[in-house]
Amino acid sequence: MTDVRNLADSLAKIPGPWQPHRLATVNDQVDMKIAKLHGEFVWHMHPETDELFLVIDGEVVIQLRDRDVVLGAGDLFVVPQGVEHCPRAEHEASVIMIERTGTVNTGDAGGELTADLRELD
Repeated sequence: MTDVRNLADSLAKIPGPWQPHRLATVNDQVDMKIAKLHGEFVWHMHPETDELFLVIDGEVVIQLRDRDVVLGAGDLFVVPQGVEHCPRAEHEASVIMIERTGTVNTGDAGGELTADLRELD
């Protein structure tokens, strides 16, 4: 990527929730993804990588088996590798996720919410 990306413009291109789009790749190893979240995702884990959530707007709850982590705009939280989690947003929220390149959004769970990583036009 050699062009400047604007978060608001990038979000406007995403048609619906749970459809991650790549904003950038760093050192060919880490993807910075942007997505809209609404409703409840699927319980899953990423056995070999951490996942960072940074909320742009709205409120996101990262459900863990032992507690809920509530994130508002500007908050970030790292889900450590191997920790089962389930993101949830009662109202539409926008997030940036940072994780190892090639990480599948549904981790070890698979299922109908598994989405190919899309590129922003």
